[in-house]
Amino acid sequence: MGADRFSTAARLKAIGQEAQARVYRAATRRPVRRNKLTGRAALLALVLCALVVALAYPMRQYVAQRSDIADQRRQAREAENKVEQLRQEKARWQDPDYVRAQAREHLHYLMPGETGYQVAGAPAPAGDPAAEHRATSEAAAHRPWYDNLWNGVDRADAAAAPRSH
Repeated sequence: MGADRFSTAARLKAIGQEAQARVYRAATRRPVRRNKLTGRAALLALVLCALVVALAYPMRQYVAQRSDIADQRRQAREAENKVEQLRQEKARWQDPDYVRAQAREHLHYLMPGETGYQVAGAPAPAGDPAAEHRATSEAAAHRPWYDNLWNGVDRADAAAAPRSH
């Protein structure tokens, strides 16, 4: 008979009343203000900061090494280009006609049977040290020896003067 006392309908009614009372209490109660920074959030922030600090130096090294690798590759390409230019120049020097042309131009060589002419008093090209030296030597040949001696002493003195200051 005690079973009637706790019938299903009575139990459901009691559960409904308890739920209604809880909802009423929750609605009338002031909401509890929670701290925005919970322990989990603080731990997560700490872990993230530790990761950033731990990875900063290796990332910096990685970027620097990538830059060094790019520089080395650029230098290798430049060296390959230089090698190719030197190969081409070597191939040109293997050609006897090119060698003859260079000898004629730079050393003023003549072929057998040719007559070479040099114009006296012609202006030397600007910046040609050999022509300037020849002009100085020719002028020195027409002066007395003691003038050349004193000119040499004066040039030496003028060259040493800026260093003494």
